[in-house]
Amino acid sequence: MSQHPNPGPNQHPNQHSNQGPNQHPNQHPNEPGDGPAPHPLRFGYGTNGLTDLRLDDALALLADLGYDGVGLTLDHMHLDPLADDLAARTRRVARRLDALGLGVTVETGARYVLDPRRKHGPSLLDPDPADRARRADLLVRAVDVAADLGAHAVHCFSGITPAGTDEETAWKRLAESLAPALDAAATAGVPLAVEPEPGHLLATLADFHTLRRTLGDPDALGLTLDIGHCQCLEPLPPADCVRAAGPWLRHVQIEDMRRGVHEHLPFGDGEIDFPPVLEALAATGYQGLTVVELPRHSHAGPHFAAHSLPFLRRAAPAPPPRTNRSGPPSATH
Repeated sequence: MSQHPNPGPNQHPNQHSNQGPNQHPNQHPNEPGDGPAPHPLRFGYGTNGLTDLRLDDALALLADLGYDGVGLTLDHMHLDPLADDLAARTRRVARRLDALGLGVTVETGARYVLDPRRKHGPSLLDPDPADRARRADLLVRAVDVAADLGAHAVHCFSGITPAGTDEETAWKRLAESLAPALDAAATAGVPLAVEPEPGHLLATLADFHTLRRTLGDPDALGLTLDIGHCQCLEPLPPADCVRAAGPWLRHVQIEDMRRGVHEHLPFGDGEIDFPPVLEALAATGYQGLTVVELPRHSHAGPHFAAHSLPFLRRAAPAPPPRTNRSGPPSATH
């Protein structure tokens, strides 16, 4: 397992202390120059919305479009977490990400990566301990991959409570099943970011805090906040959800959505007012990736990737003016 220093609450594991989140590694933090300063928000696109592309092609596309990074779903068509040569494949992907200047978060939401007949199965809540262990092992593998890629987080979710399982038992299984991945995450210095998912045992921000308290608030446990899910079912508006979630944010997913309907939509097709959401997100100091999540639009993935980034940049708060070494803002032309 790769060893990495434990990052701060919102710090990218590979980010030098004197380097801004969007700054090129060879650029001095106070280097003078025309144009705005780097934007405080870093945008990525999820490979689960680019499954019709080879991973190499998907990464090149996102770099060409100007994305800051990628949400990399471990799956058979991209980086297969069950492959015998996973370590070698991961090294190749790490080199490719570095060459393209892309940050990365590792996502574990592949539909059939463990079982070709059960969507998202087995889960951390399955009655069979061996099945729960298979999902837990996938998360440990994901942490190892994330450490080797220099990812800022590993995303996961609880799963749907199985029929005939009472809530107390389900929460106990979840806490026990997450223990190996949390241990691996603490050792690697890569946070495990649990996502509240509609229909799952852990469905809301309140449920995340239930898990956090149950586990004793471990440093390695963080939150994946999906902005669309906030619109779908949270009692607070999405911008307020961001503010409430700020201290625990380790990963953010974003798309449009309608109230009460769990359907990931392209920007502009739902009900979310994005400028207040992105303003709230920037105000938290979050420095991880904000990843576009359109898993059902892979048939037109390049189209939606090309249109999503300009939308987000228009909706995001303006970056602060660039300053030169003598202090005052540089002139713009």
